[in-house]
Amino acid sequence: MEIIQQILFVAALAAVVWYISKRVRLISRAIKLGRPENRYDHAGERLKTMVLVAFGQKKMFTNLLVGLMHFVIYAGFIIINIEILEIILDGILGTHRLFAPSITPVYSILIDIFELLAFGVLSVCVVFLCRRFVARVARFQQERHREMTEWPRTDAAIILIAEILLMIAFLTWNASDSVLRDRGVGHYGELRGIVPDFLLSQYLKPLFTNFSDTALIAYERTAWRLHILGILAFAIYVTYSKHLHIALGFPNVYFSDLQPKGEMQNMPEITKEVQLALGLPLSTNADGSQANDNGEQPGESASGVDSPADIGRFGAKDVYDLKWINLMNAYSCTECGRCTSACPANITGKQLSPRKIMMDTRDRLEDIRRGWQANGDDYKDDKSLLGDYITAEEINACTTCQACINACPININPLDIILQLRRYRVMEESQAPASWNAMFSNIENNMAPWKFSPSDRFNWADQVND
Repeated sequence: MEIIQQILFVAALAAVVWYISKRVRLISRAIKLGRPENRYDHAGERLKTMVLVAFGQKKMFTNLLVGLMHFVIYAGFIIINIEILEIILDGILGTHRLFAPSITPVYSILIDIFELLAFGVLSVCVVFLCRRFVARVARFQQERHREMTEWPRTDAAIILIAEILLMIAFLTWNASDSVLRDRGVGHYGELRGIVPDFLLSQYLKPLFTNFSDTALIAYERTAWRLHILGILAFAIYVTYSKHLHIALGFPNVYFSDLQPKGEMQNMPEITKEVQLALGLPLSTNADGSQANDNGEQPGESASGVDSPADIGRFGAKDVYDLKWINLMNAYSCTECGRCTSACPANITGKQLSPRKIMMDTRDRLEDIRRGWQANGDDYKDDKSLLGDYITAEEINACTTCQACINACPININPLDIILQLRRYRVMEESQAPASWNAMFSNIENNMAPWKFSPSDRFNWADQVND
């Protein structure tokens, strides 16, 4: 019977690893649909930013209490899962608490720490559920934000409830295991005197006082299986969920923008045209070959899809035209809504929601991914990100104030996507609002947004009293 359980456990583990690997390949391929851009410069600065922002949760601590709770649930859940190594080895080898005899003094200390973190994660998850569904924090409600449909709210609830159940399974498993050790039952009794009661689970032992040995063993094994199989199922589910940021948050921050906030990148295609018009030498790589502002070759595309430089496209109409970091941003989005809460356009009732921009970009990528799986790798459809997912009204409302970027806890940049979509609409479709066209004309003719001659620019100073 034991060998059958080991075989089933190994089979389940292998199936999960295979499936997650498949999902990782699909997500990686979707991200590579974007245009290439060099994000491997300044490695030291990027590493420092990743440690402070991704692991240290630096930007979350603008609200101290929420920052502390998020750190507990994020770091706690990751650290607790160190124990997965022992659980997996126990499942494969048919052992029980494999490491306990060899690292006895350290082992109990580690489990005590894990239990404290588990209780912290459980408590914070309960608080977060109450914030969403009892206190009804505004940025999570559909009445205020149309992108918060049934699925995003359900997704958040599933994750929080799953984490609560996993932590309960962990603590009660330790408690039932302790009772079995005290009774000297089977192989549990072999650890009696070696493994002491643990810090928190010892207070749950009275729950199992009236259990028979058979019932207690059944509960202990059930809790053990629920914990490890729940974690494996959780790992699969995360690849479909907004909680993919658990994995992508670190690389997303590492590859985030390093240039000063407010600096907008020139369009390589426009730069090239200006250089040619003025008779200036084109930007070059170290080897003398032509390059754009980001260092990649014209027409170069990680996805194999023609880049905008090849097809003469300015800006972005679909995800193929965006940069790969924009697409990683979309998959990394936590849907926390801090960007939308900080957006002045959204606050004043405009249609723009930076969170929706990121969610729509991810939805577009997931629709393409589903198309690959259903119709093959050459799947194409007649949809585009601009028009079918994101409207002109949304992108035109953006003031480019950078509030969304500053608010994001993992350095996502919705503005970059908005600018690329807006550039396409203005330069390819000539669909700028009339007031914008007037401003463009004034800048071209008068070198200022206002309609007066440069020679009259300082006439206002004559009206100022000395």
